[in-house]
Amino acid sequence: MTGLLHWGYVPADGARAVVLLLHGGQEHGRGPARPWQPAALRMAAFRPPLRRATADGAVAIGQLRYRHRGWNGERADAAQDALAALDAVAERFGPVPVLLVGHSMGGRAALRAAGHRAVTAVVALAPWVPAAEPCEQLAGRTLVTLHGDRDTVTDPAATRAFDARARAAGAAVAGIEVAGGDHAMLRRRGDWQRGTAGLVAALLGLRPVPGPVAAALALRGADGEGLRIALPARGRPGVSSSGPNGG
Repeated sequence: MTGLLHWGYVPADGARAVVLLLHGGQEHGRGPARPWQPAALRMAAFRPPLRRATADGAVAIGQLRYRHRGWNGERADAAQDALAALDAVAERFGPVPVLLVGHSMGGRAALRAAGHRAVTAVVALAPWVPAAEPCEQLAGRTLVTLHGDRDTVTDPAATRAFDARARAAGAAVAGIEVAGGDHAMLRRRGDWQRGTAGLVAALLGLRPVPGPVAAALALRGADGEGLRIALPARGRPGVSSSGPNGG
C-alpha cells in the first residue's frame, strides 16, 4: 500500500515535467494523513502559484498524501511513500524530469527520495534535517532550501549545515533565508508561495534562474560559501544580504 497521489493539473497533451508536492507531518504517528489537515492544506495553497508560474511548460502538478502522519523512525514512512509515488509518476508519464517540493517532514521525505532516477531537483521548505540525515543521494541533483529565521519547529542552522554537506557530496545547492518567516509559512505567505513557484519554474528551465541563486548553484565544495541568500519582500531571491510536530 502506498500514499495517495492527487493531481492538481495534468496537461492535456502530456507532461514534459512533473512537480510533486510533499506535505509535512509529525515525528511519530501511525494515524492516517487526511486532506483537510493543516499540513496538507499548506501545500495545497502552493498549487495555484505553481500552475501560473509553469503555465507554458506542460508541467503536471501533483500532491502526495501519506499513509501515516508520522515519519516513524527507521520506517521513514513518508520517504517510502514518496519513492512509491515517483515510481507511479514514471509509469504514467515516462522519463520526464521530476522536481520535488517538500515542507518540514515532507522536505525530509523529498531529500531522502532525491536519489530516484526521475528526480532532478528538490525545493525544501523549512525541512526537518537531523544531524545524521544522509545527503549522498543528492549527488548530481539541484537543491534549493528556504527556511524562515523565526522558525521554532525545525532548525534553520541544521538546514544550513545540511546544505553544506549536500554540496560537498556533489549537489548544486542554494540556501535562501526568509527573513521573518515562521515554520507554518503564514508570515510572508505570499512570498513563500510566489518565491517557490518562481524557483520551480526557473529550475525547470522556464525562466532564468535569479542571479544570486545561479551563483550559489555554480559553487562546488566551498564549505558553505555563498549558500545564504535573502528572500526580499516581493518574493524574488536576491542579494540583501529537531523533529516537527504537525508541521
